[in-house]
Amino acid sequence: MSKIKTSSTAEYFSKNLQQVGFSSPLKAVLTTLKEAVDNSLDACEDSGILPHIKINISKIGKGSSRNTDLIKIKIEDNGPGLSVQDLPAVFGEYLASSKFGKGQCSRGQQGIGISAATTWAQLTNATGVCVESKTKNMQQAVSMVIDVDIKNNKGLVKKKTSIKWNKKKHGLKASFVIDGRVQLNGDGGLITYLEGTSLVNPHLELDYTLLENDPVSVKRVSDVIPKVPPPTLPHPHTMKLGEFITYSHLYGKISLSKFLKTGFSRISDATIKEISKKNKIKSSLLNLSLPKLLDSDFKKVFEALQEATLMNPQTNSVLIIGEKALEQSIHRIGDVDFFSVVTRKPRICDFKPVVIEVAMARLNDTKGKDENSLQLLRFANRVPLQFDKSSCALTKAVESVNWKAYGLQQSKNSVPSGPYVLAISMTSPFIKFKNASKETVDASEELVEEIRKALIQTGQKLGRYIRKEKKEFDLERKIQHIEKFAPILVNALVKITKAPIKRKKKAELGLMKILGRDAKNAEAELTQAKEKLK
Repeated sequence: MSKIKTSSTAEYFSKNLQQVGFSSPLKAVLTTLKEAVDNSLDACEDSGILPHIKINISKIGKGSSRNTDLIKIKIEDNGPGLSVQDLPAVFGEYLASSKFGKGQCSRGQQGIGISAATTWAQLTNATGVCVESKTKNMQQAVSMVIDVDIKNNKGLVKKKTSIKWNKKKHGLKASFVIDGRVQLNGDGGLITYLEGTSLVNPHLELDYTLLENDPVSVKRVSDVIPKVPPPTLPHPHTMKLGEFITYSHLYGKISLSKFLKTGFSRISDATIKEISKKNKIKSSLLNLSLPKLLDSDFKKVFEALQEATLMNPQTNSVLIIGEKALEQSIHRIGDVDFFSVVTRKPRICDFKPVVIEVAMARLNDTKGKDENSLQLLRFANRVPLQFDKSSCALTKAVESVNWKAYGLQQSKNSVPSGPYVLAISMTSPFIKFKNASKETVDASEELVEEIRKALIQTGQKLGRYIRKEKKEFDLERKIQHIEKFAPILVNALVKITKAPIKRKKKAELGLMKILGRDAKNAEAELTQAKEKLK
């Protein structure tokens, strides 16, 4: 019989990097960039700093794998920086995160992504990440190369040196050299990701250079730093039995009753008393410390909680971008002649607080783009979702709406078409993703219906605007017909009746008044609509 072997978390992920977004050379570049930018934005917001991120992506040679290039990805931020002690844990250790299981609307939560990027660099180029960091308390910046100790799930520091850094008081720069391929546009493109990130982060200033393209500078349109609400506790109705038992292990040797009150939202002494009486759970069991409980005890309590009528969790734990901020930011995507922004009030879906926000814009400049294709941008906690679109809850909600009623073309059960950008943002402290790489949101009836309601509100605004446009077009065509045929008709009548010039002018004015009697009202409505749009 072969000997049973245990593996570290790092060893597992190093052999299964496809689960966290490294399934292809194209995805490897995008995922590395995304994880680094997420960390920079979270760090800046946590420290109350308006983020300024600089990105440079270049080809520096041929990759070690077939059909790949050697890609250098550099990301620099003005965040608080990381101490010498924290750098190896953040970049070289899996599940090292201050936000793990915290129940917050932050981008990074598990501490997997950036360590996976280090592992990919290590596996494809034999060197991990090169990091430069300076905190406000450090005299000099520190530079080090960090690898992942795959056997022991630890960060290994190599080539550690102190350097002079006169650029700013604090910040961090990370450089990855990896095998990959660069895609700029399309659903999985780097530009699509960066434009989407700018849209839902109006406080972000971004400078980037991609390959041989000209540098791009995106200025912030808001000086308001989003305040991520405090963490919230999970609701017992969102868990399975195994999750319930595993979750209890985080609370050590406290009693079962204390675990229920401190580990979950909406469980009070009265709730415990009610389920105890109804399900005949003895007080001796409730007073028992967690390590002494049997799985059968956990199952009995868990089933009692599922049957209990509990209040929904509070909705004050969700982050809202806001209609004003999205309005300011939407013009970053290009020249638009119509836009609509809807922010729904926080709701409870599947016993989880959630906020849905929708922004829709019609592009004037569609050069280089398919005019018949609507660009759907999906976001979860302000992070773009760029893959597995068809099975995502956000896409399913778009397909469920009858967009023809609002003036758009749409095939049955599909995304509408036209020169539009439709952005859907979902924020929640407990987003259920379909995979570890967080590429698509799992669809439930409640969630799809909430997204659908936000889309219908957006569609109604668009429909009103398109109807006004049609009215303007009909009015213009009517006036053109009057201008074209009225003089011919009047001239013919004047010749037949041999009327004087004075009568001819009076007839022309009268005819214009009869045929165009609704012109002023229509023009007034159109002017009012344009003012409202501004």
